[in-house]
Amino acid sequence: MGAHCSRSCKRTGTRRSSSIADARKTALLLPALAANTLAQTCTKSTQQVTSIDPDGLQTTCFEAMRRILMHWHGVCNRMFQRLQNLRETTMSTQLKPTLGTIHLWGIAVGLVISGEYFGWSYGWGVAGTLGFLVTALMIATMYTCFIFSFTELTTAIPHAGGPFAYSRRAFGEKGGLIAGMATLIEFVFAPPAIAMAIGAYLNVQYPGLDPRHAAVGAYIVFMALNIVGVKLAATFELVVCILAVAELLVFMGVVAPAFSFSNFALNGWAGSQTFGPEAIAGMFAAIPFAIWFFLAIEGAAMAAEEAKDPKRTIPKAYISGILTLVVLAIGVMLFAGGVGDWRTLANINDPLPQAMKAVVGDSSGWLHMLVWIGLFGLVASFHGIIMGYSRQFFALARAGYLPASLAKLSRFQTPHRAIIAGGLIGIAAIYSDGLINLSGMTLTAAMITMAVFGAIVMYIMSMLSLFKLRKTEPHLERTFRAPGYPVVPGIALALAVVCLVAMAWFNMLIGLIFLGLMAIGFIYFSLTAKSRADAPADAMLTGR
Repeated sequence: MGAHCSRSCKRTGTRRSSSIADARKTALLLPALAANTLAQTCTKSTQQVTSIDPDGLQTTCFEAMRRILMHWHGVCNRMFQRLQNLRETTMSTQLKPTLGTIHLWGIAVGLVISGEYFGWSYGWGVAGTLGFLVTALMIATMYTCFIFSFTELTTAIPHAGGPFAYSRRAFGEKGGLIAGMATLIEFVFAPPAIAMAIGAYLNVQYPGLDPRHAAVGAYIVFMALNIVGVKLAATFELVVCILAVAELLVFMGVVAPAFSFSNFALNGWAGSQTFGPEAIAGMFAAIPFAIWFFLAIEGAAMAAEEAKDPKRTIPKAYISGILTLVVLAIGVMLFAGGVGDWRTLANINDPLPQAMKAVVGDSSGWLHMLVWIGLFGLVASFHGIIMGYSRQFFALARAGYLPASLAKLSRFQTPHRAIIAGGLIGIAAIYSDGLINLSGMTLTAAMITMAVFGAIVMYIMSMLSLFKLRKTEPHLERTFRAPGYPVVPGIALALAVVCLVAMAWFNMLIGLIFLGLMAIGFIYFSLTAKSRADAPADAMLTGR
């Protein structure tokens, strides 16, 4: 009954808003028409009187009245045109709700699932298998607490800006800037790493193929798919996500007979058999690669404006999504590390094919199936994160934080300019491999670390926003409330702060580059106050 009333109220509110807008247009149009009619009458009267009394007082009066009425007609016409332009602008910057629970689950899991296929094994290189397992369990705890808390914000403020919108509402324009820039950095720097992994997987099948060319080809194909339409893009995301999950289950089933925990645990504490200070340091250094298991799940919030009944569908998608990912992450890590010498899988972009190769050999059909279907996992995340970064560009531009041109929609009602902008940055990053060396890291590891810096800052801002809005807006409609408040969001916040400190300690150079990018965003913000003042009003950002 409540839900029915809510929907009815929304429809009534929509109709009422439309009626008010129509009334305003009529209020401007009728005086303009009346002024035009009276002006024409005055013109005729002036002409008639002039023929009788060329120099008379009546002629002067009629002419003066005609000019006043023509001026009023012009003013009303201009005001009417501005109202019409505002209406068209509003219509052209609103996304269309088309996504159900299953699509949102596909986006949430699909955004992340590439993290089960590659990237995480770099953590073995610094922490060992046992040390990285401890780190991964800590990060899984953080993400579980975070998602249960973040869902409250997503359902209360279903906005394409996601974390940007929550922080903007809680902490004002500067809070929105910090969260928005951090999210943008996360979602722009994650795709180049995934694209390079797509190239590495294809290189297993076609050794002569340059991974960078394959990565750029992936950008072109999936930018085009995202431009064509969100419903098609989300359906594709769902299909490849289901295939990717199925393939991970197949991988675990195929290598399970060869699994040995003694293989997994051998030298598992940062290359040593015993736990010690090096293992502790390795566990903290491995944090970004454990986060890669779950990075970007929050991106489903950026599809909130395109979700049907977001207050009901988003909680279902998020909760089922995080449970799916935790089970897959732990399973893949255990089985891959227990089939042989795990050190051969550290620091490579294709650990699963190499682990399966050790079990079934080079020519097995299982191996070729893993490579081809494994691509679906990479494609799912790559495609989904393109969808995510484009919505973040779109939301920031619509609110005046970025150039307004990035908020324009194509004839398919998708933010095509935002999609292309993020793609150009990603392609430039791919071709910087070999030109820029960051602390001796591979390009993939450096891109992962940069994306994780953005993610952690955004997680901290989101949890702070949750606490602030609980205090300042206690009556905000919350159809889903964070369980165990304030303990559960407090755990997520505390672990995120620990992660940020550890990240800054072990990755100082990339941390400084991250701060530099944030500073550039702040400088642009300081110079563009007028753009934000001229941006369309958005009650979700201001609460008014």
